[in-house]
This record gives sequence, C-alpha cells and structure tokens, in this order.
Amino acid sequence: MTPSRDPNQVLIFDTTLRDGEQSPGISLTPQEKLEIAQQLARLGVDVIEAGFPIASPGDFEAVQLIARQVDGPIITGLARAQFPDIERAAEAIQDAPARRIHTFLSTSDIHIKHQMQNTREDVLGMTRAAVAHAKSFVEDVEFSPMDATRSDVEFTAEVLKIAIAEGATTINIPDTVGYTLPHEYAAFLTRLYELVPELADVVLSVHCHDDLGLAVANSLSGIQAGARQVECAVNGIGERAGNTSLEEVIMLLDTRRNELGLHTQAVTREIARTSRIVSRLTGYPVQPNKAIVGANAFAHESGIHQDGVLKDRSTFEIMDAESIGLDSNHLVLGKHSGRHALKDALSEMGIEVDGQALNTAFKRFKEIADKKKQVTAMDLEALVTDELREGEDDFSLEFFDVDASSARPPFAKVGIRNPEGQVLEGSFTGDGPIDAVFRAIAAATGVDAKLREFRIGAVTGGDDALGETSVVLEIDAATGAGQALSTDIIDAAARAYVRALSTALRRARVVAEDVATP
Repeated sequence: MTPSRDPNQVLIFDTTLRDGEQSPGISLTPQEKLEIAQQLARLGVDVIEAGFPIASPGDFEAVQLIARQVDGPIITGLARAQFPDIERAAEAIQDAPARRIHTFLSTSDIHIKHQMQNTREDVLGMTRAAVAHAKSFVEDVEFSPMDATRSDVEFTAEVLKIAIAEGATTINIPDTVGYTLPHEYAAFLTRLYELVPELADVVLSVHCHDDLGLAVANSLSGIQAGARQVECAVNGIGERAGNTSLEEVIMLLDTRRNELGLHTQAVTREIARTSRIVSRLTGYPVQPNKAIVGANAFAHESGIHQDGVLKDRSTFEIMDAESIGLDSNHLVLGKHSGRHALKDALSEMGIEVDGQALNTAFKRFKEIADKKKQVTAMDLEALVTDELREGEDDFSLEFFDVDASSARPPFAKVGIRNPEGQVLEGSFTGDGPIDAVFRAIAAATGVDAKLREFRIGAVTGGDDALGETSVVLEIDAATGAGQALSTDIIDAAARAYVRALSTALRRARVVAEDVATP
C-alpha cells in the first residue's frame, strides 16, 4: 500500500461500462456510456473502466469520449496482454487527466491449456512484456491474472512478482467464474501476501462474479484480507450472473463503518439515481427485492414491521432511504414552468443542458407536462435520459395508428423513416395492439427480427405515470436492445422496438464485417 493513501479507504472501481455491458442484450451507444460515466463521477467512484477499446470502433469512441469529458475518476481502458490491445487502450485514454491501462491474461492451468493453448513459461513472458509495454504509455498500470482463484497460488505469485517488478501499481485478483467461497478467497489473498511481499507496496484489488451468489461476500472477505480496491458494477450487472453490486458494497461499508473501520469516498445520495439511469439505459430492470435499490428495499408489508417503523424507523431499517437519494421524487415543475425553471431544476439534479439540447428537453417536458398532473425529479431524469437516444438511430418512428377491439384482431399501421430519409409504411394485425405495431414495423422495414424480450414498467406511481418499455431483438445471432418512455405505452413500445432494431442491425453488420475480415 502506498504510504500517501488512506489505508482505511476502499477504492471503488466501476466496471459497469465494460464488464456490465457484456451482459446479454445490452448495447450502449457512446453518448449513453458518457451519460452513465458522468453520473458515476457524481457518485464519486474512484475509477471508471470505460470499456475495451480494441473490441470495436464504438467501444474505442466511447472510451475516448469519456476520457475527454469526464473529470474526477481515473479513466481506465481494458487490454489483453497483447501489444495492439495495449496501444489501442493507450490511444483511447490519452486525453484523460487521470488514466490507467488495465491488462490481463489467464493464470489457471484450465485457461492456459484449453483457452490460450500456451504454457506457464509463455504466461510469465507475456506478463513481463505486457506490463512493461503498458508502463511505457502510463504511470498507472493494473494487472489481473484471470481465473486467479482456480490457479496454483505459487505460480500466480510468480506472475505477480513479475508484474510488480515491471511497474504494475494495482494488482487485481479476479474470481472470474464466481467459484470461490469467502474463506477460500481470504486464504488465497493471505497466501499471496506471504509469497509476494511486494504486494504491500501496491493496491490489491478484488473482482468477484456472482455465479453462486457470493460476489459481495467474497469482495468483503477480500477487503478484510487487505484489498483496498473493489471492482463492481451498478445493479450488479455483468457476465453471466453478474458482478459485485456497487451499491451493496458502498452501503455495506458505510452502514457497518464502525465495525469494519473502512470507508469509501462515494456520495451515497447519488446511488438511487445512478441505479435508475443504468437500468433505464441498459433495459435491465432492478428486481423488487434487490438489496439497497429494489422497490421493496424500504417497503414493509408485515403489520408488526409497519407498526415498528411508524414508531421508530430504526426498529426495522438499518439505513435511511434518504441516504441513497430515495427522497428525490418530489414535485419539481408544473405545466406552466418555463425554460429557465427547467434548466435550474436539471442543474439542481447535476444535469447541465443548454442551447439546442435545452430546447429539445423543454419541448419534450411540455409534451409530458400537458399529460401529467405533476412532473417529478424522476420524470425529468427519465426524460433527459430518453432524449440522449434521439438522433442516434438508423430508423425512427414517424407515426402509428392502431385500431383495437375485443370484437376483432387489433390492426396497426406505422410510418418508419429509414437511414436514407424515406418514410416506409407498413400494416399488420396481431394478438394485441403492441404485437400488431411490432409486426407492422417489421412489414414496413422488411426486417423480420426475433423478439427476445419485452418489458413494461412505470417511472413513478399514479394513473398518469410515464410508461417505460424495453425491447431486445435478435437478427442473425446479433442482439440489440432499445428503450423508450411515454405517457402512451404503445408509443413507448413502438419507439423502443425501432431503437432495438437499429442497434441489432448495426451489430449484425459488425459481426458480418468481422467474419469477412481475413
């Protein structure tokens, strides 16, 4: 541990935009990633892993955009232990005031033999070369031995000694497949400290997956064993069963600070908003019983619980809803509010808009305000997030017309503007009005996509709530997600479908280009 750092501070390394985006069906645009990164900065995370720059031009663009526009956190690009990866990551993050390259390769015999088809000697040489190359671009280098917890601890120690000798400043020990038990993880880290005394001079990090539901428990175990960085994702999204949940780790360390003697620099009141933004942009809903940010996290059904909470909230609540920002859903504006009032309200929420962006947001606000009795902070937050998607799609919805009745099958007609600016019309029947609209869009565009997921939710309560929809489509094995909101749920569903269609087609083109490239 470097002596200049507070030994009791746990660094929050957020990988929502990298590991989180690897969740099936999630495909964020660079602008959407920037919005999440800006919110992560408001939340006070220490490190943002903005993406995997060599993975695609879009990933590179997003990392570069975040590096140029997000202040505060260290901006990190992921790179395999290969020179082209490292050079691409260095290029993407070069404009960030604080930047890091995170490079990795496997150390488990399972991966070395079956995935990499290399030897342990190869891994030692690749580690030396990769870390040294990364160090030639940035001072701050993180190294991860992938699948560490299924690796031979003595061999892992050899690899880490080389990484530190070549200049790695952070060493991350991943439980890549979520296999380890908390006591095993702690013992593994303790043994590494014994075998590699140099670990005391760098930051030890933990990265745990939730395949057995132990990601947070393992991360805490690692922290108690000496780690001072925890890698996590908002709402716990990520590969397979997901990552360590950011909000759970932050509130665990905050709520039990006296017992653990540890803390973070996170602004806990930004947790709820961060969770909502990530959920809305990824299309991944938060389960009602999710710890900290679930809809039921501060709800009490039992009469005994309700009675206790009414007398004193501490009887059944170990933290305040206000501490994570759940008290922000107050009335903000009415339909007579002006452009200046909207700008001030958004600024108070940490969202800065001006010029044409403000005009567009104001127009959308007026449309919503005419249909809602009250416009809350959550409504405004959803509105601005939704506006980010406008103008980014290959296709856009021009109009829809639905005739629905219990006496006959619903019939829908739509107009879809294509990338060339032409308005294509299509019509179809369906099992319901939304199904009819989806089929009409397919008829208009000539693209028969497979519907993988369709979800409907509400931004707030009440009979005039904004409806929020999420659609996941598959085209030629490429998936794309789209989200939209409106007081009219059919309108929201149609726009979400069109956005998902655009994303899936873009991904299908990228896959086809990759296959065609020799």
